[in-house]
Amino acid sequence: MKEVFPGRKLSKRGTLFYLLRGSAGVFIASIIAGALVTVLSLLVPEIINFTVDSVLGNEPVSDGYAGLVTAIGGVGYLKENLWIIAVALLGCALLTAAFTYARMFLTTYANQIFMRRTRDTLFSHLQRLPLSWHVQHRTGDIIQRCTSDADTISNFVANQLISLFRILLLMLFSLVFMFMKNARLAAIASAFIPFIVGYSFIFHLRVRKRFKKCDEEEGVLSTIAQENFTGVRVVRAFGRERYERDRFETQNTYYTGLWTKTMRLLATFWTTADCLASVQGLSIVVAGTVFCVNGSLTTGELIAFIFYNTMLVWPVRQLGRIISNMSKAGVSLGRIGEILNGTEEDYGEKQSLSGDIEFKGVGFEYEKGKPVLSDISFTVPEGSVLGILGGTGSGKSTLTYLLDGLYAPTKGEIYIGGKRISEISPATLRSNIGLMLQDGHIYSGTIGENIALAVDGATEADIKQAAKEACIDGNIEGFANGYDTVVGERGVTLSGGQKQRVGIARTLLRKTPYLIFDDSLSAVDSETDAAIRANLNEKFKGATVIIISHRINTVMHADNIIVLDGGKIAESGTNAELLEKGGIYKSIYDLQFQLPDELKGGAV
Repeated sequence: MKEVFPGRKLSKRGTLFYLLRGSAGVFIASIIAGALVTVLSLLVPEIINFTVDSVLGNEPVSDGYAGLVTAIGGVGYLKENLWIIAVALLGCALLTAAFTYARMFLTTYANQIFMRRTRDTLFSHLQRLPLSWHVQHRTGDIIQRCTSDADTISNFVANQLISLFRILLLMLFSLVFMFMKNARLAAIASAFIPFIVGYSFIFHLRVRKRFKKCDEEEGVLSTIAQENFTGVRVVRAFGRERYERDRFETQNTYYTGLWTKTMRLLATFWTTADCLASVQGLSIVVAGTVFCVNGSLTTGELIAFIFYNTMLVWPVRQLGRIISNMSKAGVSLGRIGEILNGTEEDYGEKQSLSGDIEFKGVGFEYEKGKPVLSDISFTVPEGSVLGILGGTGSGKSTLTYLLDGLYAPTKGEIYIGGKRISEISPATLRSNIGLMLQDGHIYSGTIGENIALAVDGATEADIKQAAKEACIDGNIEGFANGYDTVVGERGVTLSGGQKQRVGIARTLLRKTPYLIFDDSLSAVDSETDAAIRANLNEKFKGATVIIISHRINTVMHADNIIVLDGGKIAESGTNAELLEKGGIYKSIYDLQFQLPDELKGGAV
């Protein structure tokens, strides 16, 4: 899959336009339907104006309507047949209802297309972002952006943004008709518009930062909840329910307080804007009455003018609300844009891979100035087994991440088959390297589905064979539903060793030429550990295997063993060679295999 946004970063506007692809045409159709509703709404005051002044009254017919009135039969005919005017009003009402239905349906339909594209784009893009990006962003915050922020944008586009076009059209036509009726009264009505719009703009600048802060704190709240739910067993095991509840309540109280202050500001804004609109409406009534008394405005024109002013005031008030909501939508667009502007991996095409693995002077640091690995150099001949031993934090797992292309070395080069890893596509690397992590993630579903996850179209026989090679088949068949046994989220119903072996079976099912065990045998007993390694020697002979472990008996039979200490290679060699050196490996060996004196006699 290609990068979503090659060669450029998207602004908030660019993000919105990108997400609108596929739904823009339907939204435009909705806008057209709304415009027709607006035009029909503007006809009603004109019909009422004509009826009051010329049909019920004695005012002369305007030149603009003279031809139409004559074609119908003249004013006298209309006076005798008022039902014609009633039918005209009813026809406008029916057409308005039809186009209103069309506008609402098209808007809803377009919004669903928009949301589907937004969700698909975000999920697909997140799948292609490098591991380093995910490490820098909290899962709860990512979920909040993909749900709450996406909904905020959807509501703005479907409700406020579409309404904006209708509002602008209403304002334009209302002002035109008002100036045609009475320029002085229209000037009074127009004088209030800059104050209402200007006030809304100033408010927009003030409230934007508050919306951003609220969204960020909602992300923190979501992260606390997500971590708590996924780690519920740890919380229960240590009796930390009260602590976690208090932590959540503290953040929730702070988040609620932020929203309360923001809503107070919004209430002040809306109340002030409504007061300005009410003063404007009252001014029109008073001034219009004066103009009617002095004869510069007819009764029908005043009624029509008040209709048009109502059509003007409502959009102006809504415009203020749209501007305030635009602040929140702008924050959400920015937060989603941060995800979409993340550079995707160029995944490339899958190809076969073979040859030796070689590290040459490799160094790596997660944070600048804090090296995790330094000057790492070793070779793993094709078809051989490498054991890696080291303490916690010595950089063992980081080596596997570098080899699988999840991170790039900050120094040195890694080669496979004489080719730099940087020149090998991630698709090729990950289709040829089977990586088994210590905490192999188990998804909600059946055990069979979890094993089959790694290979499309895996058969039942393939799944069972992989389970057998991982020495988990006996456990699975002992379950009431066998391979159809449903495991809870993150494999909560399985033991640690069972989860590891399901993860191993999932990887072995792929039959890759390179296998990496990143301490993925730590939760299994020594007998099962030996059985799995025996299966590897029998079933995967010829594969290049790297085994990382804390246990000597897991790596002692490897063709070569390296010992990491402080991010550097302290020792390397076979089991016998390392024991002769009497270094770190020998110390760990003695510690793990030496029995207490009181037990030695019983062990003979």
